[in-house]
Amino acid sequence: MNKKYGIFPEPGTVQFERLLPGPAERIWDYLTKSKLKAKWLSAGDVEPHVGGKVEFKFKHSDLSETDEPVPEKYKQMQDGTYFEGRVTAWNPPRLLSYTWGEETGEISEVTYELIPKENNKVLLILTHVHLGDNPAVLISVGAGWHTHLGILIDRLEGNPPEGFWAVHNRMEKEYEQIVGK
Repeated sequence: MNKKYGIFPEPGTVQFERLLPGPAERIWDYLTKSKLKAKWLSAGDVEPHVGGKVEFKFKHSDLSETDEPVPEKYKQMQDGTYFEGRVTAWNPPRLLSYTWGEETGEISEVTYELIPKENNKVLLILTHVHLGDNPAVLISVGAGWHTHLGILIDRLEGNPPEGFWAVHNRMEKEYEQIVGK
């Protein structure tokens, strides 16, 4: 498991850096193609242009072969959740941004930057902005991205990922220390 934590460089923002096995085009496919996106984040199409619709069909139990209970505070997600966003930046295979949580009125934005490095590695910089200042939200989002990115790394490296909720529960405790709930 990649233990490099996300940072909170400014209020309402969390950012992660991960060095991934490339090439960038392969990682881009995991960010944008529903079948691959479903293996680490959520199923759902990403329309390939600014203004395009992004679908998020979350089913965390499908992210690994491990069968595990959903924590009580996330029981509403047991059968999956769905929401949509809009593409705000599209520059394959280097830059993708989209909105997140539009239907809640709490619109945030996620940006993925892919920077090729030597030895067929790619630096992924993920930045999630406009999260507000509620520590519980920052903890949940930080732990969530940390867990999803760990699954992405496992998928890219051909390893079976650990169950989402087991990792997320551990990460929430660690992000409580980072955020200072």
